[in-house]
Amino acid sequence: MRAAVNGIDLAYDVEGPPGRPWVVLVHGFPFTRATWAAQAAALAQEYRVLTWDLRGLGESPLGPAPQPLESYVDDLLGLMDALGVARAGLVGLSMGGYLALRAVERAQPRFWALALCDTRSEPDSDEGKLGRAAGIRALHRDGVEPFVRGLLPKLLLRPEAPAGRALSEIMLRNGAAGMANALAAMQGRTDTTPSLAAIGIPSLVVVGSGDAITPPEVARSLAARIRGARLEVLEDAGHVSNLEAPAAFDAALGAFLRDAAPRS
Repeated sequence: MRAAVNGIDLAYDVEGPPGRPWVVLVHGFPFTRATWAAQAAALAQEYRVLTWDLRGLGESPLGPAPQPLESYVDDLLGLMDALGVARAGLVGLSMGGYLALRAVERAQPRFWALALCDTRSEPDSDEGKLGRAAGIRALHRDGVEPFVRGLLPKLLLRPEAPAGRALSEIMLRNGAAGMANALAAMQGRTDTTPSLAAIGIPSLVVVGSGDAITPPEVARSLAARIRGARLEVLEDAGHVSNLEAPAAFDAALGAFLRDAAPRS
């Protein structure tokens, strides 16, 4: 399905019975909504679940570049408006976590719960910004395939496993322009750390024990700054913990959402 939001047609899916509490799943970089397929199907037994392709990734066009991270947040809130979603549980992984933190900073009353998965609140360091710039150059110079090949081992503990092959196929469907814009958007994102103390909705922080991009110590610091936040460290999983440890991820997220969901 598609919805006209902020001048572009965002590709999205909705699963689950009408009338149930909404849950919005925000994918990471450089993925698509396909990375949430298993979680969306499981959650659709109890919730109305929304997934979408971030602008410039998957089936969603980028629109006129450059598009900062704030544009992706505008899309999240705009898509909720277009579909009549007044409030939702919000789940973001990696780049999706950056969007989720900024969305809650801007519009906390729109959300009844927040799950932050393999992500952080701090902006890029200078070293990180230079790394993003190198990635943008590499995408424009060499294309998507070499970039994906180099990125995959950083995302998963077992890139050669079926989950790695599936993730590689998802990433390879993206174009260089959309991926480069997402890198630039993350490079310029704001620091949401100061607003963590103001989060007043139930919150969960999830991280893979072997996450090399946002390690467990980063997740512990994030959870410690959010009042009452739960922390779940998933064993034998890397940065894309929902794909590498799906049973543990689904159990942690499912239990959290059941406790936090609004009662009708």
